[in-house]
Amino acid sequence: MIVTLAGGVGAARFLKGLSLIKEPSELKAIINTADDVVLHGLHISPDIDTVTYSLAGVDNPETGWGIIEESWNVMKSLDFLGGATWFQLGDKDLGTHLFRTNRLSEGGSLTEVTAEIACKFGIEVKLLPMSDSKISTFVTLAESGEEISFQEYFVKLKHAVAVESVRFEGSQQAKPGPDVIESIHKAEKIVIAPSNPIVSIGPILSISEINSAIKSRRESTVAISPIINGLALKGPADRMMSELGHEPSVLGIAHLYKDLVATLVIDKADETYKESIESLGMRCLVTNTVMSSPSVSASLASTVLDV
Repeated sequence: MIVTLAGGVGAARFLKGLSLIKEPSELKAIINTADDVVLHGLHISPDIDTVTYSLAGVDNPETGWGIIEESWNVMKSLDFLGGATWFQLGDKDLGTHLFRTNRLSEGGSLTEVTAEIACKFGIEVKLLPMSDSKISTFVTLAESGEEISFQEYFVKLKHAVAVESVRFEGSQQAKPGPDVIESIHKAEKIVIAPSNPIVSIGPILSISEINSAIKSRRESTVAISPIINGLALKGPADRMMSELGHEPSVLGIAHLYKDLVATLVIDKADETYKESIESLGMRCLVTNTVMSSPSVSASLASTVLDV
């Protein structure tokens, strides 16, 4: 069994590649839920949905999120009425959120409802929300000192403003989701996907039991750097790292993960950092990490599993 800590588009692409070389039923993904938000009365789980749509083969390849050949009639109607449309929800996507919200209101847990949705999409990979408890990411803006939700920062403000701090509300009291800890302990290998280390992987590791479990499996844990040549391929990971006092490079990633992983996988563009990373007590594997297609993602996954 292979367990992947996942959040966002990079994780979704990696899991897609991994599912092409391993039996999907042997794979589990522990997914960030601190991005979850309630809008228009609907419970939206962006990272879970991104992974779900990718594994189902219905994701929008241009954006990496949402559903292919989407329509936007509801958003157009909402805009006409003067409603908030800064968080765009496609018509097909809305069906997922309506189903999730209804099932949660009936008493289903997020883990149960996620499994039901995955089953409907024909997904054999087991998708595990990091927790059934509510955990929410908040960021404090550097210029104004105002604290806002992650989705306001990421979507409404298009992550174009500097942040001075990040916190995960509810994580100290939260328990890991069912099967999360057992999966970590039983995994043949654990992979930290190339996701934002601050706001995608950070919330998962902010749950103390998960953090401790990963540390106990350090020798079996591999991380893939989301930073290539000092930049994030998608999203604000590089800027967030810099703003929060971390070097925005693969070496910065190594410092963040050195107590958790024994091996860091970096791109060929960063090969000059190999010795510096190894000096931290980690193995360093250099390969192509730019997942430009499912076949390239599969090749990266194969390389990671061979470590």
